Amino acid sequence: MELDVFVNQLCERVLGYLNAADKPGKVVDYAPAESLSKTTDVHLPLEGRGADAVFDDIDEFLRLCVKTNRAEFMNPLWGGLSTTGFAGEVIAALTNTSMYTYELAPFATLIEQAILKRMGELVGFSGGAGTLATGGSNGNMLGMLCAREVAFPSSTHRGIDGTKMAAFVSAESHYSVLMSANVIGIGHQNLFKIQCDEDGRMNPASLQEEINRARKSGLTPFCVVSTSGTTVRGAFDPLKAIGEIAHNEGMWHHVDAAWGGSAMFSASLSNLMAGVEFADSVCWDAHKMMGLPLICSAFLVKQADVLAKVCAHGNVAHYLFHESSKDHDLGRYSLQCGRRNDALKLWLAWRECGDAGWATLVERYVELAQHLESNVKKHPNLEMMSSRQWTNVCFRYTPTKAGIDLNELNSELRLRLMQNADFMVSRSNIGEAVVLRSVISNPGITEQTLDEFLAEVVRIGTDVENGLPRESMY
Repeated sequence: MELDVFVNQLCERVLGYLNAADKPGKVVDYAPAESLSKTTDVHLPLEGRGADAVFDDIDEFLRLCVKTNRAEFMNPLWGGLSTTGFAGEVIAALTNTSMYTYELAPFATLIEQAILKRMGELVGFSGGAGTLATGGSNGNMLGMLCAREVAFPSSTHRGIDGTKMAAFVSAESHYSVLMSANVIGIGHQNLFKIQCDEDGRMNPASLQEEINRARKSGLTPFCVVSTSGTTVRGAFDPLKAIGEIAHNEGMWHHVDAAWGGSAMFSASLSNLMAGVEFADSVCWDAHKMMGLPLICSAFLVKQADVLAKVCAHGNVAHYLFHESSKDHDLGRYSLQCGRRNDALKLWLAWRECGDAGWATLVERYVELAQHLESNVKKHPNLEMMSSRQWTNVCFRYTPTKAGIDLNELNSELRLRLMQNADFMVSRSNIGEAVVLRSVISNPGITEQTLDEFLAEVVRIGTDVENGLPRESMY
């Protein structure tokens, strides 16, 4: 197939997908895995099918994928589509470079350095360093690796016995911190989860008690991980109080702001992260609230030399890193070697809207979350399950009839909601309670979207309450 014909056909499908988001339709053509595996062809042939068949496969993929660009998609901590970010993604793939050396990515290197510098300034880390990582999970791991290196200098080279080390996180922290504990060698049992208050925020007094208890048990506390924007409730830990405890105890303070970091753009919301400037490291996902295509995540550190030590393994790569470009080779601050250009899409989008544009976007999302929260509180059959600090709205359906198990009812409600696929939100737990968690991080969402969503929840909840069977979906 001629190159221009191939590209034109691809562009037709891109436009079709984009335009469909504004038309009535489902978030996904839902089918359980057992059914989908029987009705689709994903086998890899011995003989290639040729370029003409590529578009048959693309059409099938687009038909069956979750339409994350639809306004009704409110499931994870991301959604929608930044067309400028998409353009950056296309150009990054087109140019197909890697970000480890200035030699291979000269302009892209300057772009990434500018982004990291600006994000560092926003959180109060002027003069620090950072890297674009594979997501908040990787950022949390980098934060804990930096903490380990400071507490046990040269542990990166000599190794370490982590069985006597102790790290501390909120009981509602992201599960990636468990992964980090595994990777850095302390194990899950040496990661202590700290009690939260009724709003889901880490309790500083409980943190101090656990640190004292760990020391009495012969452990060495070395790291505290706070969360700015927890996964379920969107809660913001009190960073200033936690940071003071951490530093008084000689510990590293890492802030997981993968979800909540964008509050820093807004004068009215940045107080949620008061004290972040005193932390030692921060992770912040631009692919979440800022809406960039996955993946686009920053890890920021106040002390550049600490991150350089953690990533010093690259110094042996004489075929990549040379003294003449030492100040610009980004691979010296990254665990990765090959690393795609994730900076371009963020740079283009930031140049398009500026800090003020990000602030407007974040504040609009909070307004929409307030609208949803208000309507939940007004409805006699809906109940907020947590206070709302960010754009996570956690609620459930409460029946009129007595004697109905609320967890079973809301689990069934969410299952039917997913199968109907008019809207997509997540099922979560707060304590033992099953809740519906809707997240506002999609530029297509409007007040009308949210009103229609609640109407659907109430309709399905009423059906479940009255014992009506599910509609046949497949």
